[in-house]
Amino acid sequence: MNTKMKILVYRYGSICEPDVIQAFQSLGLTVLEEKTEITNKRLSSADRLLLAEAYLKTEQLLFVFSINFYPVLAEICHIYQTRYLCWTVDSPVPELFAKSLCHHTNHIFLFDRAQYQYFAPYNPEGIRYLPLASCTQRFDRVISTVTGADRRAYSGDISFVGSLYSEKNPVHQLNGLPDYARGYMDALVESSLRIYGYNPIENAVTEELARTVKACSPDFFELADPVTSPDRYVTAHSYIGMQAAETERIRTLNTLSRHFNVDLFTRSNVKSLQNVHVHGGVESLTEMPKIFHLSRINLNMTIKPIQTGLPLRIFDIMGCGGFLMTNYQAELPEYFEIGVDLEAYSSLEELVDKCAYYLSHEEERKQIAFNGYRKVCGQHTYAHRVKAMLEALLP
Repeated sequence: MNTKMKILVYRYGSICEPDVIQAFQSLGLTVLEEKTEITNKRLSSADRLLLAEAYLKTEQLLFVFSINFYPVLAEICHIYQTRYLCWTVDSPVPELFAKSLCHHTNHIFLFDRAQYQYFAPYNPEGIRYLPLASCTQRFDRVISTVTGADRRAYSGDISFVGSLYSEKNPVHQLNGLPDYARGYMDALVESSLRIYGYNPIENAVTEELARTVKACSPDFFELADPVTSPDRYVTAHSYIGMQAAETERIRTLNTLSRHFNVDLFTRSNVKSLQNVHVHGGVESLTEMPKIFHLSRINLNMTIKPIQTGLPLRIFDIMGCGGFLMTNYQAELPEYFEIGVDLEAYSSLEELVDKCAYYLSHEEERKQIAFNGYRKVCGQHTYAHRVKAMLEALLP
């Protein structure tokens, strides 16, 4: 590839950004970085437009790239007839409802197939499916520095690194929600937690419930001119889905802690936990890889808004050579073999049984962790994904 080809990466501080940039550079692209939003979280859409436009006016860019979708970047790139690439790493991303989703200059990659199937009809030529990835070489460098102190601090039987969603759950901020609406939402949470590999919430959200939640929320997501109303989607995924995430994580950790030693690394409020060994939050780049590598079992609990896809934690754990125990997701068998590359559960009872088994079968556990690491190295790195993006862009 022509090393003089320049791209702009618009950054907001996603953990994925440095790895994507490195992958672009490894393929010969010159990367310009707009970093203002990493430190200034008060930027308006107009501010973002001006920041991007400064580059579009002065540089010959092959494309502009961002993690997740920015409607204003899609808009300004369309005005300048420059390609806009983005790759979602989160769900939900309600900004995808913006009218600028439909521009022909977009090349939007969505990591969750259900997310892709929902939005692709609004831009069939410009929206594609692309799963997430791992940065194995960076992880290898971090793990090579593991010390005796690290082993004492981070070795454990069952570990979970992440939020409990207590601080991310907007249901806690709803004002005046009627009892019938709260009861219905609680019932949807409970039903969703009994089903693995399918999310029934959105289909069960009525227009009336969406209107009620919106009326009770001062910060409900709004767009001036959406491609279609996002209200049911936002109610299902940004509200009920987050309530389900908080409930599931607390319930799962409490269940496991009745049987095993469980370590939690989080910045969340942990008052609802029982017998869990709670540690503070850890640095994602320097500490988290060591925990994944040293823990005997690493737990993943995919939030319900990620309906079919595989969250970043799955790839990160395996990319660190860690043993992964994850809830079942519909896309999981497409990329990994359960019982060979990782383990999966479809109920809390199965989770307890499988944790007991692997804590007493050390060599089998280590072999599965190695198999998963090898598969991720061979098929699921950022280099693999960036190459797929560029092949779609420049066939």
